[in-house]
Amino acid sequence: MDMTNQDFDKLVKQHSDPSPTLRDALTAFAVGGGICCVGQALQLLYERFGLSRDDAGTWVTVSLIFLSALLTGLKVYDKLARRAGAGTLVPVTGFANSVVSPAMEFKSEGFITGMAAKMFVIAGPVIVFGIGSSILYGLILCLMGG
Repeated sequence: MDMTNQDFDKLVKQHSDPSPTLRDALTAFAVGGGICCVGQALQLLYERFGLSRDDAGTWVTVSLIFLSALLTGLKVYDKLARRAGAGTLVPVTGFANSVVSPAMEFKSEGFITGMAAKMFVIAGPVIVFGIGSSILYGLILCLMGG
């Protein structure tokens, strides 16, 4: 059977269920907003305990990373991500999940060759790009007299 790309697209559309885009967007918005609300609640809690705004913000980041890594290890975060999609990609929690997930997947291969080696499979390029970009930006800024 010889089929063009257009014929294949028509066939796929005929046999595919429509995507619930609005529902998915609302779910992502609600879950992402919920994660941000948890962060804001932690910020207010830490400030109430006497931390400065900057110190409280640091502790919020640490807390969200810890909670995300813990929930990933308990296989709760991945279940949430299947339902909420992009809503779980709130930068800090999504990044922590992307570091812990491969480590959990390859832990059976051992600590060094499994967990440690695979931990940065997804997040590694992001870290390298971020560091490289910041160095380049710093050099440009320095050369421009800033």
